[in-house]
Amino acid sequence: MSQDSSTAGRHRVPSTAQGSRLESFGLVEWALLGGVALIWGSSFLLIEIGLESLAPGTITWLRATLGFLALAAVPAARQPVDRAGYPRIVLLAFVWVVVPFLLFPIAQQHIDSALTGMLNAATPIFSAAIAAVLLRSLPRLRQAAGIALGFAGTVAIGLPAARLSADAAWGVLLVVAATFFYGIALNLAVPLQQRYGAAAVMMRALGVATAATAPFGLAGLADSRWSLAPVVAVTVLGVVGTGAAFVLMAALVGRAGATRAGVAIYFIPLVAMVLGVTVRSEVILALQWPGIAIVLLGAWLTSRHEPKIPHNPALH
Repeated sequence: MSQDSSTAGRHRVPSTAQGSRLESFGLVEWALLGGVALIWGSSFLLIEIGLESLAPGTITWLRATLGFLALAAVPAARQPVDRAGYPRIVLLAFVWVVVPFLLFPIAQQHIDSALTGMLNAATPIFSAAIAAVLLRSLPRLRQAAGIALGFAGTVAIGLPAARLSADAAWGVLLVVAATFFYGIALNLAVPLQQRYGAAAVMMRALGVATAATAPFGLAGLADSRWSLAPVVAVTVLGVVGTGAAFVLMAALVGRAGATRAGVAIYFIPLVAMVLGVTVRSEVILALQWPGIAIVLLGAWLTSRHEPKIPHNPALH
């Protein structure tokens, strides 16, 4: 075993790192961010369409499987990964794919796609808090202000709808739980992407997720009908919304770090709201409109230049 591998084997499994590029976002970062926001902002609509005839567990399994197959066709995804990286990749698979992917379709049986997308803006809050613990460094004042504004905007967007019924409150709780796991995942993805590359990491994570979610998917087949629109929606969700989007997001966190990459999540509500209103005739409540402006301001503040944190041997 190489020195790098043996050293990596002594790493704590739950670890993170700063991004490779600490400057303010450039063209590449904004392009990655925009791609993630557009694709993931559409994913909740695709899940909602899929639920018209497919069971939640089946949607989860198909999404992971199709994403894995899409990435398996990419040469960069087949780059080798040393054995020391696999425990973290397995953990990443569960916190970024298995658990959230199971929670979202269940939640969307109780709340609509627009609200689900809006609540995803909470992800950077969890991401920054977890990064502060793992890096043992508090966010800068500007980033802390951006995170706080993002949280305030998220509350303004999501709370009015969540108070409408107990079912809606349960759906909101499930989505918030999923975003907590996303916050963990963004941090785990930073050193993995920097070491092995986004495609290689995510193909293996999706492979683990495919196996882990197979029992749920197979169990749901009896309750599923193979109608054209839901099947097409889940196919797009798997190939583009999972395979392509996860590589884009992993690349972004590798460049910008978990806290600043989480800014992409702030734009997901905008996409989800527009699609929910135009495609599904979902209603946007009055308080949610100023919430959007607050979220965008928070995103801009959080994306600013990040100072380098002194090397901490405990993290390596």
